[in-house]
Amino acid sequence: MYLARVLGSVVATRRSPGLEPVRLLWIQPEGPDGLPAGRPLVAADAVQARAGERVTVVDGREAALALPETFVPVDAAIVGHVDGADVR
Repeated sequence: MYLARVLGSVVATRRSPGLEPVRLLWIQPEGPDGLPAGRPLVAADAVQARAGERVTVVDGREAALALPETFVPVDAAIVGHVDGADVR
């Protein structure tokens, strides 16, 4: 699980079965300091996140399990909203 910032939405006119109702969002992974960490990527939205919001993301098998229809072909899924983070 890691932190990311939602940059915006992605429009896909053709999707794999099971992904039709799922929103796709463009995200930027972040480090604990809030700075970009890695390249932006597309994630399936399981929590109705909005642009500019900080979120938690899972990848791999956990991403496919986070959606209403499990085992769909996704690499990353947004699973939570971040209200705050405290790094000590």
